[in-house]
Amino acid sequence: MRKYEVIFILRPDLDEEKNTEVIEKFKALIESHGGEVLKLDKWGKRRLAYEVKDYREGLYILIQMKAESKVATELDRVFKITDEVLRHMIIREDE
Repeated sequence: MRKYEVIFILRPDLDEEKNTEVIEKFKALIESHGGEVLKLDKWGKRRLAYEVKDYREGLYILIQMKAESKVATELDRVFKITDEVLRHMIIREDE
C-alpha cells in the first residue's frame, strides 16, 4: 500500500451536519475499499485564490491515507460527481 495525501474543498454554504456527512462518506469509501485513514484534518473556511463555481470561499479538508492505487482512482471518480466538492487533489507521497 502507498501513502496518499488528499485535499478537497467543500462549498461554504453547507451546514455543519452536511459537511460531516460528506466527509464521512469519503472516509467510509476509503475504508470500504481496503484503505486506511491515517489523519483527517479540517482546515476550516478559507478564501479561494480565484472564484470557483461562483464561490469565493471554501471549506478545506485534508486526509492522509494508506491505500492501493485503485482506491485513489475510485476516490477521484466520486469527487468528480459529488456536487458539494468544489475542487480536489490526490497526491501520492514518495516513500
